[in-house]
Amino acid sequence: MTDQATQTLNAVTIDDSMSAGSREAEHERQVAIFDLLQENYFEPVEAPGGGPYALNLGLSDGRLEFQITGPGLERRHLLSMTTFKSTIKDYFLICESYDQALRDASAAQIEAIDMGRRGIHNDGAEKLRERLEGKVTVDMDTARRLFTLICALHRRS
Repeated sequence: MTDQATQTLNAVTIDDSMSAGSREAEHERQVAIFDLLQENYFEPVEAPGGGPYALNLGLSDGRLEFQITGPGLERRHLLSMTTFKSTIKDYFLICESYDQALRDASAAQIEAIDMGRRGIHNDGAEKLRERLEGKVTVDMDTARRLFTLICALHRRS
């Protein structure tokens, strides 16, 4: 059994072959990576001896690519983006509504939209956990942060 404290990510990168996009998108990506590295639980199934691990996220032939390296470990997992597309689309739409609401809506309206935004974000994180089952175990907070990066990656593609 491995020490739970070593089941973490200590490096996260997004495939350099894609441009960063706008300054805003680049900032969002950097904040998401920073938040993920501050606190996460990441345990590849059947990893020999524990982490910490490095993760490179990318897109390969329209699929989400997880390249994981760590002590004695080098793995690549491909996940269909089809599972996430409608959730990502809904998430982007509600984020636009939220940004608009910040400009001209009441506090109650902003709070209602934010609750919906968080709900969609949680749905995306749960889908990610389900798709990673049998490959990598992550807690909900880590899944949420990874979903944020997947959205940033999708926006760039």
